Amino acid sequence: MKQKRYRALCVLLSTLLLASGTLTGCGSGQASGVSKETQTEDSAKKSSSNKSTSNKEKVPEIEGLEYQKTMNLTYATEFNVFYYKGGYKLLDVKDDRQYLIVPEGKKAPKGLDGDIIVLKQPLDHIYLAATSAMALFDSIDGLDHIRMSGAQASDWYIEHAKEAMEAGDILFAGKYSEPDYEMLIKEDCDLAIESTMILHTPKVQEMIEDLDIPVFIDRSSYEGHPLGRTEWIKAYAAMLNKEDAADTFFEEQAEIIEELKDFKNTGKTVAYFFVSTDGTVVVRSSKDYIPKMIEIAGGKYIFKDLKNTESKSSSVNLSMEEFYSKAKDADYLIYNATIDNPIQSVQELTAKNELFADFKAVKNGNVWCTGKSLYQATDIVGNLITDIHLMLTDGDPSEMTFLYQVTE
Repeated sequence: MKQKRYRALCVLLSTLLLASGTLTGCGSGQASGVSKETQTEDSAKKSSSNKSTSNKEKVPEIEGLEYQKTMNLTYATEFNVFYYKGGYKLLDVKDDRQYLIVPEGKKAPKGLDGDIIVLKQPLDHIYLAATSAMALFDSIDGLDHIRMSGAQASDWYIEHAKEAMEAGDILFAGKYSEPDYEMLIKEDCDLAIESTMILHTPKVQEMIEDLDIPVFIDRSSYEGHPLGRTEWIKAYAAMLNKEDAADTFFEEQAEIIEELKDFKNTGKTVAYFFVSTDGTVVVRSSKDYIPKMIEIAGGKYIFKDLKNTESKSSSVNLSMEEFYSKAKDADYLIYNATIDNPIQSVQELTAKNELFADFKAVKNGNVWCTGKSLYQATDIVGNLITDIHLMLTDGDPSEMTFLYQVTE
């Protein structure tokens, strides 16, 4: 604990020095298997170059452990879980890192590759900054493993999470970009679960790791199918030994999506976007799970072969002129309010850029907006598909969960 307190002082000093651009290193030991090198999204890809491009192709050999089986995944492609005798598990995140989950009372094998991060069970003091994961933890009755949150009670749309925070069972430990390092130490944080937003603040990740706290980055947003994103529940279940509960939950969700596949293709086109503060229009790549939802719902995503050429992020930035040229004839516009504020009128949309007034969907009254709760609702992905189908077929808006129509 003394060592952690010393490192906390170093981290706090580093935070102050960052502002003046004179950051110096504090001597400290390296967290178990955690690389001290600052990782951006590109460097994370480079560090994984020695791994198989498809995690399913090769079983990682770990000296001292005997392989048993591989987790069965149906849609998720961004991670794998390998099981070894004695209760050991290797959580292998594509294009990122490997995590060895060590059972309570046992030790990591000698000679373990230094690039493999060790997670020691029980993991019951988690700092959860990735808000999309909360619903998945809740669905396997795992909220008691989360001690700290990167969102305040008022920011949660998940009732159990809000109630836990109001009761003091989960504490607010600062948002992902400004965590309360002292609280992380005081509450004996054993794992920080971050979204890919942490890749934009690599120094924060490094500081957390300097406190001997492993960092796990949720990359479910990189999945190309909505059920792939939901299937990340199995990754968290492996951490908590709740695989059976995760399998049951996922099978139920898969059945719901399977029933929705009977929706007929309407041929109607949809643009899904938001406008950033600098006027850039942010859309989703064509291989993202949102376009797949639109397809299942019976629509057609307006961008056929759009992808992010600079990173693996599912978001693509377009100038207004680029967006106009591709999406002005879209039958429907859906404004993504999970990041930006919701729009309540068409006038609010055209105030962002007057070109919106020329869009077909604006002229025909087919502008819709998502609710703020959508991003946290990884446990009910079928509801958005149903919403989109109702939108495309002039269904009853009162039956929608996440979408509402934007009027004049």
